[in-house]
Amino acid sequence: MSEILKGRVAIITGAGGGLGAAHARVFAAEGCAVVVNDINTEAAQAVVDEIAAAGGKATVNSSDITNYDDCLNAVKQAIDEFGDLHIVLNNAGINRDRMFASMTEQEWDAIMAVHLKGHFCIASHAVHYWRGQAKEGKEVDARIINTTSGAGLQGSIGQSNYAAAKAGIAALTLNQAAELGRYGITANAIAPSARTGMTTAVPEMAERMKKPEDGSFDHFAPENVSNVLAWLASSDAAHVTGRVFEAEGGRICICDGWRTTDGVDRGAAWAPAEIGEAMQELLAKEVPAQKVWGT
Repeated sequence: MSEILKGRVAIITGAGGGLGAAHARVFAAEGCAVVVNDINTEAAQAVVDEIAAAGGKATVNSSDITNYDDCLNAVKQAIDEFGDLHIVLNNAGINRDRMFASMTEQEWDAIMAVHLKGHFCIASHAVHYWRGQAKEGKEVDARIINTTSGAGLQGSIGQSNYAAAKAGIAALTLNQAAELGRYGITANAIAPSARTGMTTAVPEMAERMKKPEDGSFDHFAPENVSNVLAWLASSDAAHVTGRVFEAEGGRICICDGWRTTDGVDRGAAWAPAEIGEAMQELLAKEVPAQKVWGT
Protein backbone atom coordinates (compact mmCIF):
# COMPACT_ATOMS: atom_id res chain seq x y z
CA MET A 1 0.00 0.00 0.00
CA SER A 2 1.29 3.45 -0.92
CA GLU A 3 0.13 5.18 2.30
CA ILE A 4 -0.13 8.57 0.61
CA LEU A 5 -1.92 9.90 3.72
CA LYS A 6 0.65 8.75 6.27
CA GLY A 7 0.86 11.16 9.19
CA ARG A 8 -2.31 13.03 8.25
CA VAL A 9 -5.52 13.33 10.27
CA ALA A 10 -9.05 13.53 8.85
CA ILE A 11 -12.57 14.08 10.10
CA ILE A 12 -15.08 12.26 7.88
CA THR A 13 -18.75 12.98 8.50
CA GLY A 14 -21.47 10.39 8.05
CA ALA A 15 -18.79 7.72 8.18
CA GLY A 16 -20.83 5.07 9.97
CA GLY A 17 -21.99 3.56 6.68
CA GLY A 18 -22.19 3.89 2.91
CA LEU A 19 -19.73 6.16 1.17
CA GLY A 20 -18.50 7.64 4.43
CA ALA A 21 -17.49 4.25 5.81
CA ALA A 22 -15.71 3.44 2.54
CA HIS A 23 -13.87 6.77 2.72
CA ALA A 24 -12.82 6.05 6.30
CA ARG A 25 -11.50 2.58 5.45
CA VAL A 26 -9.57 3.78 2.39
CA PHE A 27 -8.12 6.80 4.20
CA ALA A 28 -7.02 4.63 7.12
CA ALA A 29 -5.46 2.08 4.76
CA GLU A 30 -3.47 4.95 3.26
CA GLY A 31 -2.02 5.83 6.67
CA CYS A 32 -4.50 8.51 7.78
CA ALA A 33 -5.81 8.74 11.34
CA VAL A 34 -9.57 9.06 10.99
CA VAL A 35 -12.21 10.64 13.19
CA VAL A 36 -15.31 8.66 12.21
CA ASN A 37 -18.17 11.11 12.72
CA ASP A 38 -21.73 9.79 12.82
CA ILE A 39 -24.77 10.30 15.05
CA ASN A 40 -25.16 6.51 14.95
CA THR A 41 -22.35 5.72 17.36
CA GLU A 42 -22.85 1.96 17.10
CA ALA A 43 -22.34 2.07 13.33
CA ALA A 44 -19.36 4.39 13.73
CA GLN A 45 -17.79 2.09 16.30
CA ALA A 46 -18.13 -0.86 13.91
CA VAL A 47 -16.16 1.09 11.29
CA VAL A 48 -13.53 2.06 13.86
CA ASP A 49 -13.21 -1.57 14.97
CA GLU A 50 -12.77 -2.68 11.37
CA ILE A 51 -10.06 -0.10 10.80
CA ALA A 52 -8.27 -1.06 14.03
CA ALA A 53 -8.40 -4.74 13.11
CA ALA A 54 -6.64 -3.88 9.85
CA GLY A 55 -3.92 -2.00 11.74
CA GLY A 56 -5.24 1.53 11.21
CA LYS A 57 -6.02 4.42 13.52
CA ALA A 58 -9.56 5.68 14.07
CA THR A 59 -11.89 7.01 16.73
CA VAL A 60 -15.63 7.62 17.04
CA ASN A 61 -17.10 11.12 17.16
CA SER A 62 -20.80 11.78 17.53
CA SER A 63 -20.92 15.57 17.02
CA ASP A 64 -24.16 16.78 15.44
CA ILE A 65 -23.06 18.40 12.19
CA THR A 66 -26.07 20.73 12.31
CA ASN A 67 -25.03 22.09 15.72
CA TYR A 68 -22.25 24.64 15.39
CA ASP A 69 -21.04 24.53 18.98
CA ASP A 70 -21.05 20.72 19.10
CA CYS A 71 -18.95 20.57 15.94
CA LEU A 72 -16.05 22.23 17.74
CA ASN A 73 -15.77 18.98 19.71
CA ALA A 74 -14.95 17.04 16.54
CA VAL A 75 -12.02 19.34 15.79
CA LYS A 76 -10.83 19.24 19.40
CA GLN A 77 -11.05 15.45 19.44
CA ALA A 78 -8.93 15.12 16.30
CA ILE A 79 -6.23 17.34 17.78
CA ASP A 80 -6.36 15.81 21.28
CA GLU A 81 -6.26 12.18 20.11
CA PHE A 82 -4.08 12.42 17.00
CA GLY A 83 -2.11 15.63 17.52
CA ASP A 84 -3.32 17.64 14.52
CA LEU A 85 -5.98 18.00 11.82
CA HIS A 86 -5.38 18.19 8.07
CA ILE A 87 -8.61 17.14 6.35
CA VAL A 88 -12.34 17.72 6.72
CA LEU A 89 -14.35 15.46 4.43
CA ASN A 90 -18.00 16.52 4.48
CA ASN A 91 -19.95 13.44 3.44
CA ALA A 92 -23.02 13.13 5.68
CA GLY A 93 -26.40 13.47 4.02
CA ILE A 94 -30.06 12.50 4.05
CA ASN A 95 -32.93 12.38 1.55
CA ARG A 96 -36.40 13.86 1.87
CA ASP A 97 -37.60 13.37 -1.71
CA ARG A 98 -40.83 15.02 -2.78
CA MET A 99 -42.16 16.82 -5.82
CA PHE A 100 -41.91 20.58 -5.26
CA ALA A 101 -45.67 21.15 -5.26
CA SER A 102 -46.04 18.67 -2.38
CA MET A 103 -42.92 19.51 -0.37
CA THR A 104 -43.30 20.57 3.26
CA GLU A 105 -41.29 23.20 5.07
CA GLN A 106 -39.90 20.48 7.35
CA GLU A 107 -38.66 18.46 4.37
CA TRP A 108 -36.95 21.55 2.99
CA ASP A 109 -35.39 22.57 6.31
CA ALA A 110 -34.10 19.08 7.13
CA ILE A 111 -32.14 18.89 3.89
CA MET A 112 -30.72 22.40 4.26
CA ALA A 113 -29.65 21.66 7.83
CA VAL A 114 -27.86 18.37 7.17
CA HIS A 115 -26.38 19.14 3.77
CA LEU A 116 -25.76 22.87 3.54
CA LYS A 117 -25.32 23.85 7.19
CA GLY A 118 -23.66 20.51 7.81
CA HIS A 119 -20.97 21.46 5.31
CA PHE A 120 -20.34 24.68 7.21
CA CYS A 121 -20.09 23.76 10.87
CA ILE A 122 -17.06 21.45 11.24
CA ALA A 123 -15.24 23.15 8.36
CA SER A 124 -15.65 26.53 10.03
CA HIS A 125 -13.98 25.37 13.24
CA ALA A 126 -11.25 23.62 11.27
CA VAL A 127 -10.54 26.79 9.28
CA HIS A 128 -10.21 28.79 12.50
CA TYR A 129 -7.61 26.25 13.65
CA TRP A 130 -5.71 26.30 10.34
CA ARG A 131 -5.81 30.10 10.05
CA GLY A 132 -4.39 30.32 13.57
CA GLN A 133 -1.55 28.01 12.58
CA ALA A 134 -0.82 30.06 9.45
CA LYS A 135 -0.74 33.30 11.45
CA GLU A 136 1.76 31.69 13.80
CA GLY A 137 4.01 31.06 10.82
CA LYS A 138 3.40 27.32 10.65
CA GLU A 139 3.16 25.59 7.28
CA VAL A 140 -0.43 24.50 6.64
CA ASP A 141 -1.33 21.83 4.08
CA ALA A 142 -5.05 21.43 4.74
CA ARG A 143 -8.00 20.09 2.78
CA ILE A 144 -11.73 20.70 2.71
CA ILE A 145 -13.48 18.08 0.57
CA ASN A 146 -17.20 18.59 0.05
CA THR A 147 -19.85 16.29 -1.38
CA THR A 148 -22.16 17.65 -4.04
CA SER A 149 -24.27 15.67 -6.52
CA GLY A 150 -25.36 15.52 -10.11
CA ALA A 151 -28.71 16.66 -8.72
CA GLY A 152 -27.09 19.89 -7.59
CA LEU A 153 -25.19 20.39 -10.82
CA GLN A 154 -28.10 19.87 -13.18
CA GLY A 155 -31.26 19.31 -11.11
CA SER A 156 -33.28 16.19 -10.32
CA ILE A 157 -37.01 15.65 -10.57
CA GLY A 158 -38.54 15.10 -7.13
CA GLN A 159 -35.48 16.45 -5.32
CA SER A 160 -35.71 20.23 -5.44
CA ASN A 161 -34.60 20.54 -1.79
CA TYR A 162 -31.65 18.17 -2.27
CA ALA A 163 -30.71 19.74 -5.61
CA ALA A 164 -30.74 23.25 -4.14
CA ALA A 165 -28.58 22.20 -1.18
CA LYS A 166 -26.08 20.37 -3.37
CA ALA A 167 -25.87 23.33 -5.76
CA GLY A 168 -25.16 25.51 -2.75
CA ILE A 169 -22.35 23.15 -1.72
CA ALA A 170 -20.75 23.45 -5.16
CA ALA A 171 -20.85 27.25 -4.94
CA LEU A 172 -19.58 27.15 -1.35
CA THR A 173 -16.59 25.11 -2.53
CA LEU A 174 -15.62 27.74 -5.10
CA ASN A 175 -15.80 30.47 -2.48
CA GLN A 176 -13.80 28.48 0.06
CA ALA A 177 -11.06 27.86 -2.49
CA ALA A 178 -10.89 31.55 -3.42
CA GLU A 179 -10.80 32.76 0.18
CA LEU A 180 -8.76 30.13 2.00
CA GLY A 181 -5.81 29.47 -0.28
CA ARG A 182 -3.84 32.19 1.52
CA TYR A 183 -3.84 29.98 4.62
CA GLY A 184 -2.67 26.81 2.86
CA ILE A 185 -6.17 25.34 2.59
CA THR A 186 -7.59 23.80 -0.59
CA ALA A 187 -11.29 23.19 -1.19
CA ASN A 188 -12.71 20.76 -3.72
CA ALA A 189 -15.98 18.89 -4.13
CA ILE A 190 -16.98 15.48 -5.43
CA ALA A 191 -20.19 14.39 -7.14
CA PRO A 192 -20.07 10.63 -6.51
CA SER A 193 -21.93 7.85 -8.25
CA ALA A 194 -21.72 4.68 -6.19
CA ARG A 195 -23.68 1.97 -4.43
CA THR A 196 -24.89 3.31 -1.06
CA GLY A 197 -27.91 3.02 1.19
CA MET A 198 -29.47 6.01 -0.57
CA THR A 199 -29.06 4.63 -4.08
CA THR A 200 -30.04 1.04 -3.30
CA ALA A 201 -33.27 2.26 -1.68
CA VAL A 202 -34.54 2.84 -5.23
CA PRO A 203 -35.27 -0.60 -6.76
CA GLU A 204 -34.21 0.22 -10.33
CA MET A 205 -30.96 1.80 -9.10
CA ALA A 206 -30.29 -1.11 -6.77
CA GLU A 207 -30.53 -3.49 -9.71
CA ARG A 208 -28.31 -1.35 -11.93
CA MET A 209 -25.67 -0.83 -9.25
CA LYS A 210 -25.51 -4.31 -7.72
CA LYS A 211 -22.15 -5.96 -7.26
CA PRO A 212 -21.24 -8.32 -10.11
CA GLU A 213 -21.29 -11.96 -9.10
CA ASP A 214 -18.58 -13.04 -11.53
CA GLY A 215 -15.80 -11.15 -9.75
CA SER A 216 -15.38 -8.59 -12.53
CA PHE A 217 -14.72 -4.90 -11.89
CA ASP A 218 -17.26 -3.56 -9.42
CA HIS A 219 -18.12 -0.34 -11.24
CA PHE A 220 -20.31 1.09 -8.47
CA ALA A 221 -18.17 0.12 -5.47
CA PRO A 222 -17.96 3.18 -3.18
CA GLU A 223 -14.22 2.63 -2.79
CA ASN A 224 -13.76 3.78 -6.39
CA VAL A 225 -14.84 7.25 -5.22
CA SER A 226 -12.89 7.01 -1.97
CA ASN A 227 -9.64 6.41 -3.86
CA VAL A 228 -10.06 9.72 -5.70
CA LEU A 229 -10.69 11.55 -2.44
CA ALA A 230 -7.67 9.96 -0.77
CA TRP A 231 -5.48 11.49 -3.45
CA LEU A 232 -7.21 14.88 -3.13
CA ALA A 233 -6.57 14.72 0.62
CA SER A 234 -2.87 14.03 0.17
CA SER A 235 0.03 16.46 -0.01
CA ASP A 236 0.33 15.60 -3.71
CA ALA A 237 -2.90 17.55 -4.35
CA ALA A 238 -1.81 20.87 -2.83
CA HIS A 239 -2.05 22.52 -6.26
CA VAL A 240 -5.66 21.42 -6.91
CA THR A 241 -8.38 23.68 -5.54
CA GLY A 242 -11.73 25.15 -6.53
CA ARG A 243 -12.72 22.12 -8.57
CA VAL A 244 -15.86 20.02 -8.65
CA PHE A 245 -15.17 16.45 -9.73
CA GLU A 246 -17.42 13.58 -10.73
CA ALA A 247 -16.31 10.02 -9.95
CA GLU A 248 -17.97 6.80 -11.08
CA GLY A 249 -16.25 3.47 -11.51
CA GLY A 250 -12.90 4.13 -13.14
CA ARG A 251 -13.98 7.48 -14.60
CA ILE A 252 -13.00 10.88 -13.16
CA CYS A 253 -14.35 14.12 -14.65
CA ILE A 254 -14.17 17.83 -13.90
CA CYS A 255 -17.60 19.48 -13.85
CA ASP A 256 -17.62 22.57 -16.04
CA GLY A 257 -19.72 25.19 -14.26
CA TRP A 258 -21.84 28.16 -15.22
CA ARG A 259 -20.17 30.51 -17.69
CA THR A 260 -21.20 33.90 -19.06
CA THR A 261 -21.72 33.96 -22.84
CA ASP A 262 -20.83 36.82 -25.15
CA GLY A 263 -24.44 37.95 -25.00
CA VAL A 264 -26.22 40.57 -27.05
CA ASP A 265 -25.29 44.19 -26.35
CA ARG A 266 -26.90 47.11 -28.17
CA GLY A 267 -25.01 49.74 -26.16
CA ALA A 268 -28.25 51.32 -25.00
CA ALA A 269 -31.37 50.46 -23.03
CA TRP A 270 -33.77 47.83 -24.36
CA ALA A 271 -37.45 48.56 -24.47
CA PRO A 272 -39.52 45.66 -23.09
CA ALA A 273 -41.03 44.99 -26.51
CA GLU A 274 -37.56 44.65 -28.02
CA ILE A 275 -36.32 41.97 -25.61
CA GLY A 276 -37.97 39.13 -27.57
CA GLU A 277 -35.70 39.68 -30.56
CA ALA A 278 -32.58 39.75 -28.36
CA MET A 279 -33.74 36.64 -26.51
CA GLN A 280 -34.25 34.79 -29.77
CA GLU A 281 -30.65 35.54 -30.74
CA LEU A 282 -29.33 34.49 -27.33
CA LEU A 283 -31.19 31.18 -27.31
CA ALA A 284 -30.11 30.38 -30.86
CA LYS A 285 -26.44 30.65 -29.84
CA GLU A 286 -26.55 28.94 -26.46
CA VAL A 287 -24.98 25.60 -25.60
CA PRO A 288 -27.82 23.84 -23.73
CA ALA A 289 -27.23 22.66 -20.19
CA GLN A 290 -27.30 18.96 -19.39
CA LYS A 291 -30.82 17.65 -18.93
CA VAL A 292 -32.35 17.59 -15.47
CA TRP A 293 -32.23 14.07 -14.00
CA GLY A 294 -35.58 12.34 -14.50
CA THR A 295 -36.59 14.26 -17.63
